[in-house]
Amino acid sequence: MSPMPIRNLSIAAIGDEDLVNSLRLAGISKCWMIKETHGAREDVRTALTELIADPEVGVVVLMEDYSEYVADLLAQVRRGRSTTPVVVEVPSKFGTKYPDVTRYYKAFIRESIGFDIEI
Repeated sequence: MSPMPIRNLSIAAIGDEDLVNSLRLAGISKCWMIKETHGAREDVRTALTELIADPEVGVVVLMEDYSEYVADLLAQVRRGRSTTPVVVEVPSKFGTKYPDVTRYYKAFIRESIGFDIEI
């Protein structure tokens, strides 16, 4: 059996101006900046749909404020058999919606890779 080839996948981001600009400074080039308008819901859905379909994207950073707009797409990605992309929700500058962030991320990791990681 031959080893699996290593693929270099990119990180993409969907967020507000502050998140996107911060991640661009960190070197992430595939960014969707969402303006708070009446069309924000559709903009987020369009962005995530395109990033899910892009075979070069391995991780999508999604501002958790927008996760309610794409809950069905997130469920579809998490149920899928493919390991990519991994969609990671990050809090906005106003804080998180999860009461226990540590528990949320531990559950996310357990669900994603199948076991717990303790640091």
